Amino acid sequence: MLLKTVLVAALMSVAPFHAAKAQDHVLRLHQFLPMTDSVPREGLIPWAETVERQSGGRIKVEYYPSMQLGGSPASLFDQARDGVVDLVWTVLGYTPGRFPKSEVFEMPFMVSNAEATSRAFQAFVEEYAEDEFRDVKLIAVHTHGPGILHTRTPVAALEGLDGMSIRGGSRVISAMLDDLGADAVSMPVPDVPVALVGGVIDGATIPWQVTLALRTSEIVSSHTEFAGPRGLYTQTFAFVMNRQSYERLPEDLRAVIDANSGVEWAGRFGAANDADDLVARQSALDRGNTIVRLDEAETARWRQAAEATIDRWVQEAGAQGLDGRELLERARDLVAIESDNHVIP
Repeated sequence: MLLKTVLVAALMSVAPFHAAKAQDHVLRLHQFLPMTDSVPREGLIPWAETVERQSGGRIKVEYYPSMQLGGSPASLFDQARDGVVDLVWTVLGYTPGRFPKSEVFEMPFMVSNAEATSRAFQAFVEEYAEDEFRDVKLIAVHTHGPGILHTRTPVAALEGLDGMSIRGGSRVISAMLDDLGADAVSMPVPDVPVALVGGVIDGATIPWQVTLALRTSEIVSSHTEFAGPRGLYTQTFAFVMNRQSYERLPEDLRAVIDANSGVEWAGRFGAANDADDLVARQSALDRGNTIVRLDEAETARWRQAAEATIDRWVQEAGAQGLDGRELLERARDLVAIESDNHVIP
């Protein structure tokens, strides 16, 4: 009888431990950048740490950068949708045609700074494009800061692009480059350094922030910026979760994910990009690189040439039953509103 009592007591003493362990949830996060980039360093890692802390340690996030779990950057969204992984951060433009409404934020001269544009993009998706993310749990969308040109030789006027092979990061950006007179070469951003070193391309469209991780300013020495409150272009990104992984969580842990989804995290991702834009630009200057800043008159020529990209996109949206002009104007309005509230010092 005494032995039975001891065994029962022993089992009862370990039961809470097993019950607690049964509630643990490990979430695998897959993305294509190295962990040193601002997005994982100042966005994904702080998000994971916040979720882990607010869950009382019941959620654990494992990091898999640089496509360590296989596939290509273009496959990331499907990996989250299909449950290959639990969380992904990815570029929407790597899967052209899948996000036709969200694509409006890639229009030329849309972006102001990354934080303001990211907040505007999140608001836009919640208002117009939630259906594009119906197969996953959307945590946040965001953009990078003003996209610029990084080239082997200086580009000081629109004609300077003639005959140059320039990397574009999405369907829209490549179309814009063609309209501006360049020969667009589409490729994901991890491929840019090798393509530049090998002479496959003469330059690339990426924001300052990404040049740190790719060491672009060590490969090419010329950079072209634009006058005015809007950058040449931006790209759109999404941080999403497999819907079944989300729904398997207990209600209180789903609430933790919900509390860390939406506009504040969109803004935080954007702000991280803004901060590294300044660091990366200064790094290029410290190396003695040439930064060409086009004046207002020359920038206006680029804006006029890029109108063809916008007009074509509006027509394509209409062919899909969308009011492209309405989407464009609403996106511009939201960027203007957020830009008034989030100005980089």
